[in-house]
Amino acid sequence: MKLSDIYKTVVDFGIKNDPRGKDKVKKEILRAKKEYEALSKRNKEMYDKERLVHPYSDTRILFGKNDVEVKTLLVGVDIEVGEIVLADRLREKGERVDLLFGHHPEGAALAGFFNVMYMQIDILNKMGVPINVAESLMHERIKEVERKVLPANHMRSVDAARILNIPFMTCHTPADNCVASYLQKLIDKKKPETLDDILDILNGIPEYKESGRQNCQAKIIRGASSSKAGKVFVDMTGGTEGSKDIFAKLSQSGVSTLICMHLGEEHFKKAQAEHMNVIIAGHIASDNVGLNIMLDELESRGKFKILTCSGFRRFKRK
Repeated sequence: MKLSDIYKTVVDFGIKNDPRGKDKVKKEILRAKKEYEALSKRNKEMYDKERLVHPYSDTRILFGKNDVEVKTLLVGVDIEVGEIVLADRLREKGERVDLLFGHHPEGAALAGFFNVMYMQIDILNKMGVPINVAESLMHERIKEVERKVLPANHMRSVDAARILNIPFMTCHTPADNCVASYLQKLIDKKKPETLDDILDILNGIPEYKESGRQNCQAKIIRGASSSKAGKVFVDMTGGTEGSKDIFAKLSQSGVSTLICMHLGEEHFKKAQAEHMNVIIAGHIASDNVGLNIMLDELESRGKFKILTCSGFRRFKRK
């Protein structure tokens, strides 16, 4: 399978699993096109034109030719300089590595990843938060994340891949869409009555079970095992954590329980003040679920050898 075909499959499957629905995704692309058309000629030259094709600014081919044939992928939650040197060492030992397939963004995908956070506005609105409130709170948070990303040394890992001539891409939000949609559908179908019922559901999923064996199991951090689950919101996509001030609005919209990958201390305190139940499913375990669902889709279209590293474990569902 060519690198360009892998990239297109990742994007298309991310759109298929986007919690907002395809119509909202199309509107997001239209918003980017309007933004681009309003720019000066100089600024158009610097604009990330992939945003005119799809809204996942944290998912990019970072290095490599589109027509390179890929048979073996080295897949990791984080592909950084160490993992790239590992790939080169594997090549020295005779192991074929055609593509570094990372989850968390690097390079240009890291520098612009805050743009994907706009999707949280529509997700929050879908959960019952008024659109004007969601926009106001998220715009402030997006600017905060943008300021944090600005000073990072974005190109370190990309430069290592370039020097060692190993194709490199990231698959962030499309994979997160997969785990968010998968878990929300599963929870909606099983209708857990208590938080303990939710833990039983999570611990029945191979990635969470394996994480538990490594002393990193899903945990209730607010509420008790016997607490009623009520309306459950699986909050696992959209770049990173949203506004810490959104929990009051979620509570008012009827959400009783949050299932998250992770939750910062300030966010936790706000959720606690609203008496919301919170379950941390686990960051890396949840990333594993999303990546595995994405790889199932890729393997339904082509034959690959998949090598694992950097916190990733392969579990097939098909």
